[in-house]
Amino acid sequence: MKTLTIRWKRLVDGQDQTCPRCGATGETVRSAVDKLKKALAELGIEVLFKTETLDFPMFSQDSLQSNRIWIGEKPLEEWIGATVGQSPCCGVCGDSDCRTLSIGNNTYEEIPERLIVQAGLLAAAELYTD
Repeated sequence: MKTLTIRWKRLVDGQDQTCPRCGATGETVRSAVDKLKKALAELGIEVLFKTETLDFPMFSQDSLQSNRIWIGEKPLEEWIGATVGQSPCCGVCGDSDCRTLSIGNNTYEEIPERLIVQAGLLAAAELYTD
């Protein structure tokens, strides 16, 4: 069986809290992973989901690492042709800007499920080119 690993990294404070945009992305990435697991099982592909945390010192060095999704060995933005940006956030993030993704005229602070599913399907197709 082939394996597709999806990793999601976000800032988590000492009380195990994250910002609202990472919280919303967490829900959508979990839902997307569930859909991909069902769809790809028929093709003999096991989907694994891993979460990684950033503490504030790591986040302060590179805030764009928070709310980042990796599908296989590539970041989500590479699969879907998005560009990475940043915008002011709140809560746990303090005054730091947080990661955004832009595709065409749309900029997303919270990553939509459909983009994660799209990237997952592209990554799954690539597993069959070996």
